[in-house]
Amino acid sequence: MSLRNCRTVKVLDVSPVGQSKSPGELFELRLQYPDWDGWKPGQFVMIRPTGWELDLLWARPFSICSSDGESLTLFIQNMGRGTSRIGKLKSGDTVTMWGPLGNSFAVEPETPTLLLAGGIGIAPFRGYVEQHPQPENLKLFMAHRLPLDCYPYALLSKSVSSHCMIEEKPEDLDRIIDTMRDRIREYAAQDGLILSCGPTPFMRTVQRFALEFKARAQVSLENRMACGVGACLGCVTKDGEGHHVQVCTRGPVFWADKVEL
Repeated sequence: MSLRNCRTVKVLDVSPVGQSKSPGELFELRLQYPDWDGWKPGQFVMIRPTGWELDLLWARPFSICSSDGESLTLFIQNMGRGTSRIGKLKSGDTVTMWGPLGNSFAVEPETPTLLLAGGIGIAPFRGYVEQHPQPENLKLFMAHRLPLDCYPYALLSKSVSSHCMIEEKPEDLDRIIDTMRDRIREYAAQDGLILSCGPTPFMRTVQRFALEFKARAQVSLENRMACGVGACLGCVTKDGEGHHVQVCTRGPVFWADKVEL
């Protein structure tokens, strides 16, 4: 990452998404588009509001959700002090942002590709669908706990075949896992590509079935990060050979058989 990709940009707006029990739990943060040469779906940015001063030291990492050339959209879940305060930013406020960071999801235009999203893990797939040269070869499966209108699912389902399942009670989880197993087996049989993003238990399930059926699958990890450039070692995990690797620079996207979860 060059220094030109670390800059201060304006907040355009913050918009709550959906009707969860906790208002504002999920929201879109739209930022002034930085002067980037481009970005790829699966990459992320680090942002730190300039108004934080020394109160909260570390920036927060977020997958890039979408952009239109004039703005950059991040889809965020309120998970703690940092994201709560980001959700209260106003139009005209400024944030320091560096990126785009990390690697990206594989793109194979002719290959049947399954997108597996767990809740907020749907964020990078919006950009993936928008940039894919042949979206007719994509299929989305999403598992979620909050109401569906809390996620950009309807937006994606206009462009790709999609299926969602909600987890409201314990037995729902069994149905979701069975469905994921069937989908991964189906795509493994046709040498398809499987891309996934979501919480760690979701990623472990994807990895387990990908290894069982020898599927070509990628997982996007959401480890905690403080710097995003490989310096702080806060996001370290192990690769498939047991070596420590930084998720921010070697990932966040890994082939499922090349990382320990």
